Amino acid sequence: MNTPSELKYTKDHEWIKVEGNVATIGITDFAQGELGDIVYVDVDTVDDDLEGGAVFGSVEAVKTVSDLFLPVAGKVIEFNSELEDQPELLNTDPYGNGWIIKLELADGADHSELLTAEEYQAIIG
Repeated sequence: MNTPSELKYTKDHEWIKVEGNVATIGITDFAQGELGDIVYVDVDTVDDDLEGGAVFGSVEAVKTVSDLFLPVAGKVIEFNSELEDQPELLNTDPYGNGWIIKLELADGADHSELLTAEEYQAIIG
């Protein structure tokens, strides 16, 4: 299972990469494997200010739909438009071209609940 050490993770299987006051967010390799073939990604929260833990979208796989949860508070500033035509990028490249959103972090956004790669690995076994 691929779990890059430079990223932080949530118990809900999202990853986050913070660069300055902007974070890139996607789902983990474990999550895409559990979901199976992803056929649609729905994010209608661009320009919305959301609290950490809020639902910012959903991922539809062949057999299920799963909500996407925001790891930290902030404003959704970009959706990866490549996912509109190629949702399978979440399966083939979850940590690269399969990123889902970019988030402008809220002032004082709490990162304390985020997991290291090692902590996340312990949760997923």
